[in-house]
Amino acid sequence: MKRILTVQDISCLGKCSITIALPVISALGVECVILPTAVLSNHTLFKSFTVKDLTDQIEPICEKWQDEGVEFDAIYTGYLGSIEQIDMMKDLFRKFGGGEDKLIFVDPVMADRGKLYPAFDMAYARKNTELCSCADMIVPNITEACIMTDTEYREEYDEAYIKELLSKVVNLGARISVLTGISLSEGKTGIMGYDKKKDELYVYQNDKIGAMFHGTGDLFSSTAIGEMMHGKDWKDAMRIAADYTAHTIKVTMNDPKKPWYGVNFEETIPALVAME
Repeated sequence: MKRILTVQDISCLGKCSITIALPVISALGVECVILPTAVLSNHTLFKSFTVKDLTDQIEPICEKWQDEGVEFDAIYTGYLGSIEQIDMMKDLFRKFGGGEDKLIFVDPVMADRGKLYPAFDMAYARKNTELCSCADMIVPNITEACIMTDTEYREEYDEAYIKELLSKVVNLGARISVLTGISLSEGKTGIMGYDKKKDELYVYQNDKIGAMFHGTGDLFSSTAIGEMMHGKDWKDAMRIAADYTAHTIKVTMNDPKKPWYGVNFEETIPALVAME
């Protein structure tokens, strides 16, 4: 059985980060080890929340793993709360991520809809760009890609703009770079990715759904890396992740009591397993 280490926060209520990664990756038949960066009562879209920073626990936990000779087939980072935590991830990659047979997967969670999240500034964004350069695979959304490559963000764009943006992201250093949440035609959304080693471009689009929920990026990334560790190549993994995320949004939209704070991924995990 493959083993993934995921490093991100725990929002006790909210259907995001580790509370999505752990069940989704496990359902795909892959062991999921967690390294929490913080514990929140609920995610930050709620009116208020508590947060306990766990930065001081990251190194001691990693030291114990080293003492035990623990190894990982993949390391998957999501939301990181500070520059200090990003620097720690670089060290973690050196300790646990070496070797051709290991995958370092970075989702540079920091921005959306043309803006950085309120907790972050450009110093954080530059540091996150450095982290992406250490990865084998990165999956930024359009806003994150624009910030990391100093590109003008556009609400409306054409395929040429996306291809140019992707070419800049590729130059950050990852072997595989994937832009998420891109729309190349009316009523469609999906991904565009490039494998530098194979000189291979991949585009996948599915029907766009007129709704947005917190945590769908986490759902996409967790599904994608879980599928890759379960034997799928990156293109099939991206396709399945896109379809599963879209399906989960549709199911949530059909729920009369649909939670505003996240998607009903628990209800759709059997459908994900069936996609195998």
